[in-house]
Amino acid sequence: MAKPNIIRTSENPLQTIEVDVYDEYGEVITKQIACERPLTVMLNWKEVVTLMTLGSRPESLVLGYLKNQSFISDPDAIESVIIDWETSSAAVITKENTEQVDSALKKKTVTSGCGQGTMYGNVMKQLENYQVPQVSLKQSEIYASLEALTHYNDTYKKAGAVHGCAVCKGDEVLSFVEDVGRHNAVDTLAGEMWLNQETGDDKIFYTTGRLTSEMVIKVAQMGIPVLLSRSGVTQMGLDLAKQFGIITIARAKGLRFQAFHGADRIEFDVKGQSQES
Repeated sequence: MAKPNIIRTSENPLQTIEVDVYDEYGEVITKQIACERPLTVMLNWKEVVTLMTLGSRPESLVLGYLKNQSFISDPDAIESVIIDWETSSAAVITKENTEQVDSALKKKTVTSGCGQGTMYGNVMKQLENYQVPQVSLKQSEIYASLEALTHYNDTYKKAGAVHGCAVCKGDEVLSFVEDVGRHNAVDTLAGEMWLNQETGDDKIFYTTGRLTSEMVIKVAQMGIPVLLSRSGVTQMGLDLAKQFGIITIARAKGLRFQAFHGADRIEFDVKGQSQES
């Protein structure tokens, strides 16, 4: 097998950056966060998907995706892979004809997998100047929400392997859902709120999953001003949270949390809490 021609127009981007965050005591600490970025995959110059990625091995990522999705079956058909981080694109050129590529594109299926950002470009155009309602939040409200959420996660407690998402108001969990992917869970809640014609301006959104760009975008679309996660946040997720004005709290569990954005709108009203949870 002859290896395809690999072309990179620039070096791979940074994997992590340092940011200042506020801990549960209102004190500034420095943390590393992952640098998420979009990479639009084109097969014979036809757009296939936009993947959200660290970008450490883009050629392998792109070829693996195309193989696993049955876009390419013969590695000898691959002529070149062009990675261009200035345009956030990866072009794969093959010997296969246009009809074969078109046929494969018609059979695309959206899975529950993480990091496959098919929505990114179009939605960002719609939300270019959008901001959620600017609200304030008490530290005690964060703790009340986290305490209320400990009574959920039934499937996770029994079997693991799922993510949970919730819409909360104070210490009340208005709706909680688990699914095999965090995007399925947030979409379920978004659909529920839409059908019930509920607004998000007085609510908190909670997820067990990472706060990637897509998760932040979906919460912004729901109009929810506070985002609470048990996991971490990516660089693009944080950038978008700042753009939309979403109070962004990660690594939240028990009495611990880190405010990545909006700490100036958090009232630290619980003093002397130092116990581990």
